[in-house]
Amino acid sequence: MMSTENKKGLSTNSNAYTLIYAAVLVVIVAFLLSFVASTLKARQDDNERLDKKAQILSAIGVNDDDTQAAYDKYVRAEQIVNANGEVVKTEGGFDVDFNKQADDNNLPVYVCEKDGQTKYIIPLRGNGLWGPIWGYIGLKEDKNTIEGIYFAHESETPGLGAEIVTDKFRDPFKDKQIKKNGEVVSVAVLKKGLTADGQDQVDAISGGTITSNGVNEMLKTCLAKYKNFLTK
Repeated sequence: MMSTENKKGLSTNSNAYTLIYAAVLVVIVAFLLSFVASTLKARQDDNERLDKKAQILSAIGVNDDDTQAAYDKYVRAEQIVNANGEVVKTEGGFDVDFNKQADDNNLPVYVCEKDGQTKYIIPLRGNGLWGPIWGYIGLKEDKNTIEGIYFAHESETPGLGAEIVTDKFRDPFKDKQIKKNGEVVSVAVLKKGLTADGQDQVDAISGGTITSNGVNEMLKTCLAKYKNFLTK
């Protein structure tokens, strides 16, 4: 039986025809995938920004289904401060990647107003047992008393280190103070029964020692970056 041929005489059963056909399909599929990816990327970016805003708000105890409306209501400024505690930019802090860009002169601070009082929210980044941990700490107008705190993780152990996301772990931070005698000392996360001289403290997670130590170190390291801002 003779094979069919296209108008130029190329046999549809030839290797050349198969390769050309496959190449055309690859180009079409690649174009479609690229189009879908670019379309979804914008939506994904919007969702990530909304999730970040929800995390920020959670640090002052605000949890609202309409995240954007709540963020617009409570957040008054997304400042950037330097190591001297000076505000170098009154906006743009939200777009600072705290993992990569937050050097000592590029530190984001979210200035909020809740119940007629100013609140300050500072981002946190550190390491747990299996990967990154992060969060936000909300401070009252005195830049000392904790209004609330939010923690998240990438891959901590369920039932152990992953408990940092629970209210049971987070709630004891409320009303603790991060300064003593005018100095930033953070809040100690310690095994139950232990004490820290000159620091307020909360209980570590039972069985989650390394993650708890990671939270402790994260708080100490990140708050130290803001010491001049917090003591002014």
